[in-house]
Amino acid sequence: MNIPMLLQRPHQHFLKGLLRTPFRRYRFIFHSSPHFGSGIPCAQLLSSPGLHWAKWMLPSNGLTRKLCLQTTLEEHTEGLSDKEQRLVDKLYAGLIQGQRACLAEAITLVESTHSRKKELAQVLLQKVLAHNREQEKLNKGKPLAFRVGLSGPPGAGKSTFIEYFGKMLTERGHKLSVLAVDPSSCTSGGSLLGDKTRMTELSRDMNAYIRPSPTRGTLGGVTRTTNEAILLCEGGGYDVILVETVGVGQSEFAVTDMVDMFILLLPPAGGDELQGIKRGIVEMADLVAITKSDGDLIVPARRIQAEYVSALKLLRRRSGVWRPKVIRISARSGEGITEMWDKMKEFQEMMLVSGELAAKRQKQQKVWMWNLIQENVIEHFRTHPAVREQIALLEKRVLSGALSPGLAADLLLKAFKSRH
Repeated sequence: MNIPMLLQRPHQHFLKGLLRTPFRRYRFIFHSSPHFGSGIPCAQLLSSPGLHWAKWMLPSNGLTRKLCLQTTLEEHTEGLSDKEQRLVDKLYAGLIQGQRACLAEAITLVESTHSRKKELAQVLLQKVLAHNREQEKLNKGKPLAFRVGLSGPPGAGKSTFIEYFGKMLTERGHKLSVLAVDPSSCTSGGSLLGDKTRMTELSRDMNAYIRPSPTRGTLGGVTRTTNEAILLCEGGGYDVILVETVGVGQSEFAVTDMVDMFILLLPPAGGDELQGIKRGIVEMADLVAITKSDGDLIVPARRIQAEYVSALKLLRRRSGVWRPKVIRISARSGEGITEMWDKMKEFQEMMLVSGELAAKRQKQQKVWMWNLIQENVIEHFRTHPAVREQIALLEKRVLSGALSPGLAADLLLKAFKSRH
């Protein structure tokens, strides 16, 4: 069977697109077997580091053909120039040796929107992923790092808390990475990236790495590449990773898909607090910390704590082994910070022993994959020649009211399909 014959069968559009992908060379292997059902696509990941295969079962004369697409790490790198190969090797070697400059450059590479740099970033990530997997095996299957998401409304004291908490962890021998997602201006696209300036002590600590990243308008405030940055930090030897998100809103739904534990920091403010915070966000919190619990604010902090303890009892539990806790902390006096770390370690241990942590991470990988597919499909759609030449005209007609948004969307989709 040759490729043209195969393309006459189901999934031909997928395979045609596959043959246009940027990866340079693939090996096509055909197997025949009467034991498989018909027409169900599936994908499998081989255990060998850097080796993937996907198979599509296509019916043919009562037999099923399995097209196995194998891409090895070596094949990914075949299309790289000597200069590009040296760059990837330098970043990888420096990263696993714990060099901060190489980690910073690697994160900059994965944050790039340049198409060629995206390809280089994927080659680097694949090497780091294989390294991390080997390290996990040496670590008896335990995760290399504890991933923690932190969020709360502006003024909750997130930066102050992270600085005190981070210094405590580094003094205890941990390596801490802080990925602070900074909101970008919708008008200019600019971003202050000011979190690092507010953590002066921690930013000078050689066992801590603070990386502010602009949202660039990403829905939810968590950047597209935050997941990749987490992987790179783990490869660099950081065993506690904090992801600080923007405000209280959509970002929490995005960050819970990339961390092991989600912590909500709340100030002891007045008013009806439970109305001020979305129920869904409180529902996602594994730990609620009431900040600034010192001086005159101790009494309101205790009241807020009691309110949240009552509220959490009414919410549906997300874990079979862990019940969310509400604690009071003060980054000024240090009260409750040690107890908070003890609670976090207890959570990690319980989730690890029960197997929930491994299951959660597997599910997150799948969500991450589909998020990237969704983003890239939309980008491919917008830059498609048949669509691009009609977008401006149809947008103008929608704005003038001559065309409904639904009909405009249908016309663009038809234009896209007609060229495929």
